[in-house]
Formats: sequence, structure tokens, C-alpha cells
Amino acid sequence: MKKTIKLAVVAALALGTTSAFATNGSNLIGTGAKARAMGGTSIGVFHGAESGLSNPALINQVEGTEISFGGTIFMPNVSNDNNLILGAPPAPNLTSKADSAADMSVIPEVSIVSKINDSFSIGIGMWGTAGMGVDYRDDANTGQMNMVTNLQLMQFGVPMAYNINGFSIGLTPVLQYGSLDINYDSTNLGGGNKGAGVSQDLEFGYNLGLAYKIAGFTLGAIYKSKIDMEYKGQLTSAMQGFGLANYKNDKLSTPAELGFGVSYTMSEHTIAIDYKNIAWSDAEGYKDFAWEDQTVIAVGYAYKTDGWAVRVGYNYSESPITEQKTNFTAAGDISQAGAANLPGGLVNTFNLLGFPGIVDSHVTFGGSYALSEKTSVDVAYAYAPEVTETFTNFAKQDITTKHSQSSLSVGVNYNF
Repeated sequence: MKKTIKLAVVAALALGTTSAFATNGSNLIGTGAKARAMGGTSIGVFHGAESGLSNPALINQVEGTEISFGGTIFMPNVSNDNNLILGAPPAPNLTSKADSAADMSVIPEVSIVSKINDSFSIGIGMWGTAGMGVDYRDDANTGQMNMVTNLQLMQFGVPMAYNINGFSIGLTPVLQYGSLDINYDSTNLGGGNKGAGVSQDLEFGYNLGLAYKIAGFTLGAIYKSKIDMEYKGQLTSAMQGFGLANYKNDKLSTPAELGFGVSYTMSEHTIAIDYKNIAWSDAEGYKDFAWEDQTVIAVGYAYKTDGWAVRVGYNYSESPITEQKTNFTAAGDISQAGAANLPGGLVNTFNLLGFPGIVDSHVTFGGSYALSEKTSVDVAYAYAPEVTETFTNFAKQDITTKHSQSSLSVGVNYNF
């Protein structure tokens, strides 16, 4: 069964050949074009069948049956400048600057919801939810160590909602597929070509949702469980390339989330605000690399008529990555202070070179157009301005990463 599901997911992920950076750390700001156009707001505002993953308690607002499918073209722009002067001449100077070739990917999304009766609704869906990666494999420069990282996550879920007197409770059992590849060449650092090939895992989680409608307001709350993912040979091989044979963790878990949202609709106007916390510091793997919890604030506005709609939004969250101390005494000495007993400079290097989820602000806009009484099309564009971070690398010199993003989302909805 697991093999069959993995093959289906690989076919879906084949739409894109590289991984994406997903704005709030490694998570998408939202799934579906309507949510993404409104800054990712989705906890307290209804987005049709798309709401099945973000807040399942909202799906009872679907009338009849709705099918929504589409995807996001993600276009990150990442560059790295790494100073690696490894001693006095004739020691090698490996300092270089390069652009990541992982600059486009496609993230699919399909949602189906059906209203069984006035009290109960159920659906099914498949959503690309997170990813990150860089690709420096073709660079002749050696400062980036030909680093290649590629994380992709996809969730399958069955959203269910029960409604009584305007109050709804929702549950989405989730089956999550993940793949991870970390590969680099440390030959010039006294190591070798480290990589375990692509590793995969399949694990269960759940999303809980609450919603209440009263006098034009919709109040919502969600909790998404942590999902422990293990990618055999990935992190352990990556650390062994720097002589850290005692590092034994291959888990890179999807963090838990807790969020609250509210929206107010008056005539054609809707305003929405979301607040959520992403618990990176409690997720295996991420906490080893000192990722900090994120507070995400999103605001969105929609003007909607029977035939068309326009949407705008803004999303902000501070980067979960901060500089760690570089107080180790020798490469491979994990006895010194540092994140999860890893040398701080090595943590800085892997975060900024391999997993630079450092963007913070996102401006979004989009709209919808009804092709017929039953069919409509949604579009959304999101832009994250460039962010620059400079930390101290494992060689006690500067490593600098610049990262910006743009994305285009398209969705098609059919009601019957």
C-alpha cells in the first residue's frame, strides 16, 4: 500500500523538477489560489473546498459538491557568497559566489468537498504543503561545495466537519509523504562526496479546526499535529562529511501549528486576519539546527461579486534562522557549545547554504472570474522582497545568502 501511494505522489511531484522555498520557513503561506491571494489567510475565512486542509471546520459552508484543483509555480531566487580561506598560503582559498539553479518548481493541489446534509460535510484532497532546496551542483566554484538540497512534502487528507447552530468542528486525518536529498562535495575540505541518495518517508498526522459564524463575523481556530518524518542516511551522512560521526539523527519532522483567525463580511467586502505559531524548535532535525518558533501574521481583503472577485494580502513572519555562536575549537569537535551539540559555524553554514528559509514579508494579490454558473477560475501572485543574512561559517569567516521569491497560483473550481 505504501509503495502504491509513494508512486502516485512521485507522479504528482514530477510536475516540478526542483524543490521550492515555501516562505514561512519551509511551509507555504497558504494552499490554494484564493488563500494565497489574501496573504495566506485561511483560518477564519471560507475559501470553498480549499479550506479542507487549512481549517476543515469551514467546509460545511460548501453548497452541494465542489471540486477545486490547480497549483503554484514557485520561483525562488537564491544566491550565496561563502568565504573559505583555509589558512595561510599555500592553503587553498575556496571563496566564491554563486546563484542556485533551483529557481522553479510546481506544487499541485486538489480538493473535493461534498455536503452530505445540513450538519455534516466530508471531502478528500491532495496538497503540496512545503519544500525547500538549493542547487549548486553545476557551479565550478568550490565555496558552495556543489551543495544540493531538496525537500518536498505532500499531504493526503479526508476533511470532515460537523455543524450545529453556526458552530462547526472539523477534522482532517493526514497522510504525509516526504522526500529529502542532501548532497555536497567536501573533497577540498579533506572529506569526500557525501550523499545517501533520495530518502522517503510516509507518516500520519491530523488537523483540527473550529469555526463559528455570527453577525457577519467568522471566528476560527486550528491545531496541526507534528508529523515525525525520518529520511535514512540524510542528516547523518551530511554531518559525517565534516567529521561528526557521533551525529545520529535522520529525522526532519513537520512542526506543529496553532492558529486563530477572524473575518468580517459586509456586502461585497471581506476582511480577514490570521495569527499562528509554527513550532520549529520542537521539530526533530530543525531544532538540531537551531530553528526558532515563528509567529505568522497575515491580513487579507476581498471584494467579491457574483461574477468576479479581487483579493489582496500581506503576510509577515520573522525568519526562524538566527546566527549561532562559533566557539568550537576544531572541525569535528562536537563537545563544544552550539546548537544541539553541533558547532555553531557548521549550523550557520548548512542553514544559509543548504536551507535558507530566511524571507519574511510577502505581498499578494489576485482574483476570480466566473466562467459559468458552476465554473470559476482563481489566480494569485505572491512576492517576497529580497532578504540578506550574513553569519559566521564553519571556517570562522562570513557566509552571506540573499533570497527573494515570486509565485503564481492558478485554481479551477467546479460546483454541482
